[in-house]
Amino acid sequence: MEVIFIKDLKGQGKKGEIKQVKDGYAENFLIKKGYAIISTKSSLAKLKEEEKLKEANIEKLKEEARDLKEQLEKITLTFKVKTGDNDKVFGSISIKQIKESLKEQGFNIDKNMIKLTTSPSSLGFHNIEVELYKNIIAKVKIHLIK
Repeated sequence: MEVIFIKDLKGQGKKGEIKQVKDGYAENFLIKKGYAIISTKSSLAKLKEEEKLKEANIEKLKEEARDLKEQLEKITLTFKVKTGDNDKVFGSISIKQIKESLKEQGFNIDKNMIKLTTSPSSLGFHNIEVELYKNIIAKVKIHLIK
């Protein structure tokens, strides 16, 4: 029997996948537990429609991420820090501080999106990365001042 998985089932199939399985397994487990439905013309048409909607939604999210990237790359976040000898910064700028500064500027960015590979430890301009979507990364300028 050919079934369409409507939920992920470890070791068996992922959502949207079409597989040939034994009749008893399909009826007594997959369909009964809500993991799959019988593959028919109408269910295949519904699956294709859902895939189109999903692709359109992904494209919309990518477009929004590109627009946000343009806006983020135009701004500069300024942080006032304490310094020691040779203008070495005491402590560091945290992801939380960057998130709060972005929020003040009107950007609602999740802290998991901010990639801080090295903490800025000197005065001046530094770049940080904000991953808005897979492979869409904005480079935001931060400026450390006394």
